[in-house]
Amino acid sequence: MSGPGLHIGVDGRELLGRPTGVGRYLAEILGAWIGDPTWPHRLTIFVPSSPGDDLRARFPNVDWHVVASTSTGTRWEQMRLPRAITRAGVDVFFAAGYTAPLRLACPFVVAIYDVSFFAHPEWFGWREGLRRRWITRSAARRARRVVTISEFSAREIVRWIGIRRDAIAIAPPGAPPLVDDGDAGPREPIVLFVGSLFNRRRIPDLISAFAAAAGDVPNARLVLAGDNRTSPRIDPRALASTTGVGDRVEWRAYVTDAELAELYGRARVFAFLSDYEGFAMTPMEALARGVAPALLDTPVAREVYEGAAMFVPDDPAAIGAALRTLLIDDTARRRLVEAGRERLRAFSWRQAAATIRTALEEAVRS
Repeated sequence: MSGPGLHIGVDGRELLGRPTGVGRYLAEILGAWIGDPTWPHRLTIFVPSSPGDDLRARFPNVDWHVVASTSTGTRWEQMRLPRAITRAGVDVFFAAGYTAPLRLACPFVVAIYDVSFFAHPEWFGWREGLRRRWITRSAARRARRVVTISEFSAREIVRWIGIRRDAIAIAPPGAPPLVDDGDAGPREPIVLFVGSLFNRRRIPDLISAFAAAAGDVPNARLVLAGDNRTSPRIDPRALASTTGVGDRVEWRAYVTDAELAELYGRARVFAFLSDYEGFAMTPMEALARGVAPALLDTPVAREVYEGAAMFVPDDPAAIGAALRTLLIDDTARRRLVEAGRERLRAFSWRQAAATIRTALEEAVRS
């Protein structure tokens, strides 16, 4: 874009606390922007509480605008944030987490990673599902551009929200750095799952499949790393006990980055049996650390990981057989890891950041 730079506002709520998927995605985009020597724009990040010294150090040369509030949800977004954005003189706004202030004086771009609350309303409480559908649809239809992370999600957004395909930009996540230490020595017979525990991620099926595989691999263990967001509530420890593998299944509600790196460095198999995702980043993290993924065979899994994962049908016996193969067959495991590392070269945070930058610049011109 020629001429003076823009003043870009960003909803930075998801950067605070313990960032999950949206917060990690946004942090990488911001890091790529800040690290780009050609970056011409001014950034103001709006947050409901102080970002702390660590975030200020990680993202230098940006303005932090604290719109103080005890609430970080819809009330803050719709009531407090629009006035702050207007007063700050923002030219264009990036709403990084599905929704956006609907009464903005400036154009905005919204990131929508998936539309599971449209496609599968049964996975959400009626009040929460209704809120998500209404505000996401309203934000998407008011936005100058929508950003998503896969062609699958773009098709779903067109289908369920009804906006034009040419209004959607695809900015897939970048791949994490490849780490070779996982192949320096023998792997432990660990099946690893990383991510929030949702019903759509088939935790009961995973535990049942692991129980079937574990009979042939005496030292095998299953480790689940992620907070429990299932509804109706699923108790993974109770499920493991009832299937006879209670002493071989470990659930950690939260792991630090160091602990997660250690798990990736030890595990032999990564299992992710999700019915519905916009992209699914954790299998990518696993591949970068030398862990072979077994994934439920879905369109988005094929789009992202074709050739780099063992795809399994909706059948616990078949899933168990796949886990057993990857636990005991090092040749099969290494073949997937090598193909996966080649596949990861197609995903770049620099490219994702450039795509979103273009969307923001075009939003001002359109």
